[in-house]
Amino acid sequence: MRFKMALVMGAAVSLAACSHTAPVAVIGEDGRTLTGSVTASLAGSHFEVSDGKLTCSGNYDGLNTSPTITMPVVCDDGRKGFVTAHRESNGIAGSGTVVLKDGYRAQFIFGDAARSFQ
Repeated sequence: MRFKMALVMGAAVSLAACSHTAPVAVIGEDGRTLTGSVTASLAGSHFEVSDGKLTCSGNYDGLNTSPTITMPVVCDDGRKGFVTAHRESNGIAGSGTVVLKDGYRAQFIFGDAARSFQ
């Protein structure tokens, strides 16, 4: 029994250790800039950006290796929409678009290029 528990705990620690975090910068059509990070992990992948007044975030399948992925986004002011990310071949950098259901649009970059906005 102890061996099984140790094996399960070891697997959980291994999954948690297999993650990568990168900076994100979002620039809205109105010039609003939100910054934050994206973390890809076997245990669950998540992004969050904020400008100190508005925060938007979402979860996605970190095991999806497609170069283009779409994921839902929810903002703390109640707005919702979708993010479409186009990943570079390294999988840890790229760009994309945000479209909220009220029509608001934004462009974003993630990876090393987004560091200058942080």
